[in-house]
This record gives sequence, C-alpha cells and structure tokens, in this order.
Amino acid sequence: MGIKGLTKLLADNAPRGMKEQKFESYFGRKIAIDASMSIYQFLIVVGRSGTEMLTNEAGETTSHLVGMFSRTIRLLEAGIKPVYVFDGKPPDLKKQELAKRYSRREDATDDLAKATEIGNKEDIEKFSKRTVKVTPQHNDDCKKLLRLMGVPVVEAPSEAEAQCAALCKAEKVYAVASEDMDSLTFGASRFLRHLMDPSSKKVPVMEFDISQILEELELSMDQFIDLCILCGCDYCDSIRGIGPQTALKLVRQHGSMESILENINKERYQIPDDWPYEEARRLFKEPLVTDDEQTELKWAAPDEEGLINFLVKENGFNIDRVTKAVEKIKTAKTKSSQGRLESFFKPVSTSAPVKRKETAETTEKGAANKKSKAGGGKKKK
Repeated sequence: MGIKGLTKLLADNAPRGMKEQKFESYFGRKIAIDASMSIYQFLIVVGRSGTEMLTNEAGETTSHLVGMFSRTIRLLEAGIKPVYVFDGKPPDLKKQELAKRYSRREDATDDLAKATEIGNKEDIEKFSKRTVKVTPQHNDDCKKLLRLMGVPVVEAPSEAEAQCAALCKAEKVYAVASEDMDSLTFGASRFLRHLMDPSSKKVPVMEFDISQILEELELSMDQFIDLCILCGCDYCDSIRGIGPQTALKLVRQHGSMESILENINKERYQIPDDWPYEEARRLFKEPLVTDDEQTELKWAAPDEEGLINFLVKENGFNIDRVTKAVEKIKTAKTKSSQGRLESFFKPVSTSAPVKRKETAETTEKGAANKKSKAGGGKKKK
C-alpha cells in the first residue's frame, strides 16, 4: 500500500523536492530496487491475458522470469547497476494489513469465478489481476536468475523498503527504486518512481530528494514520519476524517503526534482504540535491517552456461535470445565499468512536476506482445 496520498501531497506542498529525470541520467549509478514490487508487476502484465499466463513445459509460471530478465538487461544496458532487495519476515504490526490483502484476494477470487461463469471478459481481466500473489517460489526463481546474471541480491531480514533505505543512507547505493513511497519514510535520501517502467511508456523517472522535501515542508524527519502515519501506512489504521492535507496542517500546528492527539477534536476525529502509532513510528525509525558493513555488493560476469540451463532447459526460453542477451550483459558490464561522466548526461527537471495517480501497476505489454525479447513460453489458464 505504501503511504496514502503522499505523492500528491508532496507535489502540492514540496514540488522542489521532486524532479523529472531521463532514464539515461542514471548511468553509472547503483540503485537499490524493491524486488517484490517488480515481481508483482511482472506477474500481473507479462504475457497475461485474462486468466492465461506464460508457463514452461511443466506448467510453471514464467512471467516473472521473462519480466525480470528483460527489465534487468535494459537497466544494465543503460549503465545502471541494480541491486535487488527481497523481503524477509514482515513485522507483527503488519499482520493486519496482510490479512486485509488476503481478504481482498479471496473476494477477487469469488468475483473472478462469477465473471468466468457469465463470460464477462473485462471483469475476468480485472479480477484475475487482483488474485495475483508473489510466492516464495517466485522470489527464489528471481534470486537464482539475478545471481546467474551477475547482479547482486540482498535478502532483507524484514521489510525490503527499509533495507533499501539503509543501503541508501549508508551511501552503498545512489537511490532506491520502487512504486511504494515507504522508502522515504524509512529515510532513503533519494527515491525513484517509474525507473522500472518499460521504455514504451516513455514516462520520465520521478526523483524525490528527502532533504529538499523536509526543507519545503518545514518538518523534521521525526515529524515527517508522524505525517506519513497520519496519512495512512501499512502498520496501523489512519484516523477517519484526516487526509494528507489535514495531516500536514496538524503536524505543522502541533509539532508531534502526542500533541496532535491531545488537541484534536475527539468528537470529530475518532482515534482508533489502542492505536499503535508509537510502534509504527519505531518501525520506521529503527527498522530491522542488515548491518551495512556486512552487505557487500558485487556485480559479476554472467554465468552463460548456468543461464542456458536455467532459462532454456528448465523454463523453455529461446536459446538464441538468451545467448544474445548474455552478450548484451557482457557489453553493458564493460560500458558501466568505464565510470560515470557527470557532464555527459543532462538531467531534465521541471519546476512544477506532473501530478500522477498513485498506482502499483506498470505495463510490460511490449515485452509480452513479442513473447519477450528474452524468451518464449506458452500460456496456461
């Protein structure tokens, strides 16, 4: 879910903390990527039509592998050094949100069955996407693929967004890339949206700078965290009637959550019973992450034989396309090792960033329509 309404709130109140950048402007940059978010997007759109998905000969889904392979090659060819971070065990406070997601998938499964029974193609398409869930097997498949490609994988002890932010704060990476805004709340110094969008969308990357955002909002980092909790996060319910703009007004007026709760109109704004905002705040300020000194990030040469065995022999990819992709990776590695030339690419920024609807979906239809540049596959129902 991320932080409700945060993108629009920042566009309205801290526009100088957001700037549009060209995809190519991240040449030579190390970028931490929330892996689960990317895998979810690939499962929704790569090779998907209604309830049909790309599979290998064993009937196992390969959409996530097609998407991860082609998208990572695109990043490498642009001279970007991706680091994929995978979720660990979610904190106990997130169980309520996870239960809601499970319930929504169950409802979508029922709705899908009804739509299938009456043959409503539009509803079949809509509800089938809502039933998608990233499984441990999907994660393991992508970890294996990325390691064979020579791309570093980090397994977070808990939240991937928190681990991404920790890598950024420790200056192990330049920025964090995701579609959820949580990484800013965890303290990432730079945050990127739309980096993982396909080139066919031609959408610029939106870069957020937390120091500039705090300056424009006239808030401390602690106050920003309280603002995000008031907006609505994965760890606790929001206070009914308090939206993002009201939340910002209250934080500026009262300075802290404690003062807000003491002074707001209790009849107008009903605070949930046993509202765990303090625990939510602690999880954002002191998340469970791996010590940055223990995290070594290394980009290696691709394992061509391993990739052919895994993608071609086990998952039905086209061998010629995989072989050509390996050559692209090797060329990209040589290109990125030349270092970053700060003056070579000129980033494009706007003083008034385009406001966008927050969404978890990106589209991979270009790859899907061509059965992907990296591999083939057939569809299953």
